[in-house]
Amino acid sequence: MSFDFDAVVVGAGAVGLACGRALAARGQVVLVLEKEPHIGQGVSSRNSEVIHGGLYYPTGSLKARFCVEGRRRLYAFLESHKVEHWKCGKLVVATEEVEVERIEAIFQQGVTNEVEGLDHLTGEQARALEPELNAHSAILSPESGVFDSHGYMLALQGEIEDAGGSVVISAPFEGAAPLPGGGFEVRVGGEGAMTVTSRLLITAPGLSSQAVAATIEGYPATEIPTRHLGKGVYFRLTGKAPFNRLIYPPPIPGALGTHYRKDLGGQAVFGPDLVYVETENYSVDPAKAAEFERYIRRFWPGLPDGALTPDYAGIRPKLHGPGETQPDFQLHGVEHHRIEGLMALFGIESPGLTSSMAIGEAVAEALS
Repeated sequence: MSFDFDAVVVGAGAVGLACGRALAARGQVVLVLEKEPHIGQGVSSRNSEVIHGGLYYPTGSLKARFCVEGRRRLYAFLESHKVEHWKCGKLVVATEEVEVERIEAIFQQGVTNEVEGLDHLTGEQARALEPELNAHSAILSPESGVFDSHGYMLALQGEIEDAGGSVVISAPFEGAAPLPGGGFEVRVGGEGAMTVTSRLLITAPGLSSQAVAATIEGYPATEIPTRHLGKGVYFRLTGKAPFNRLIYPPPIPGALGTHYRKDLGGQAVFGPDLVYVETENYSVDPAKAAEFERYIRRFWPGLPDGALTPDYAGIRPKLHGPGETQPDFQLHGVEHHRIEGLMALFGIESPGLTSSMAIGEAVAEALS
C-alpha cells in the first residue's frame, strides 16, 4: 500500500521536531502538524532554555540516558548550525551545612549518569568563581549551559524541509484511525482541513498528549496516563546580573526548584517555582516577588529590595501530582497500546528540551 507520508508527527515543539528530523534523516518523508500559528509555542517556549548536564535523574532511567546523550548531541548540533548558546556551567549550592548531604547525593548520581567534569568546591572556591554567592559548599557542572531554543527549533525545521518533509502550522490534529494492513488515516483540521495517510504516527504535543491519544481509534483509555499541570513563574532582575554561571539550590519535591540564569541577552532571570493548577493560565502574580526574594537571598544575600519584576510563566505536562513520586518519560510503543506504527509520548517535561535529540533518535530507532 502507498501512503501520502512515511510519518506524521503531531506537535512542532522541540521534541516533535527532533522526532521529525531523526525520521527524515533515515529517508522518511515526514509531515509535522502544529495547531498553533508558529512552531514551538507551547512547553518549548516557556522554560529556562537551560542545557542540563544530567545530574539528577535516577540510574537507568530514560531521563538520565536521554539527558546526557541529548546534551552531547545538542551542543554539536548548535555548533554546526550556528545557533547561539553558552556553556556557562552550573553551581549546585549548599547554602548551609544541612544541605551538604543532599548535594553530595546529586554529585554521586551525576557520576553514575556519566556526567563529565563534575567537581566538589568549598564555599571559598565557589565564591572565587562567583563572589556574590552565599555557599557553604557547591558542585560544579561545567557541561551545563543556556541556548536559543527557538533558533534550535528553526534549525530542526530546516533539516526536515531540506529532506523533503513539511512542517505545517495552524493545522490541528483531529484524530487518526489505524488502516487494515497497517498505517493510519489522519484527520487534519484548520483552514486547509484534509485527511492524509501515513505509515507511522508519532504524537509529541506536550500538554495535549492525553487528549491527542484519546482521539486515536483503538488506543486503550487505561494506557493513557493522568495529566497534571505544573505551573512555574519567572521573575527578571532589574539591574546587573550577579552571576555568570547557573545557580541551583538543592531540588524541591517534583522539580529542580527556583534557580538563577543569566540569559543570552545578559539579563538575570529567576524561576520557576512549582504550583499545581487545574487549567492553563500563564499569568504571573506580582505579589509572588516577596516569596522569590526570600528564597533567592539564601544564595544571593545582596539582592536589592524591589529589584524583581514579573516575567513569564510555563506549564509542565507532569504525570504526578503533589506528594507523588516523579515518574520517568513515557514513550508508548506497540507494547503499551497494541497499535503497530504508533509512538505516543507522555510526560516530556524537564529535561525534555535538553533530551529532545536523543528522544527523537530513540523514537526513530524504535519505529525503523
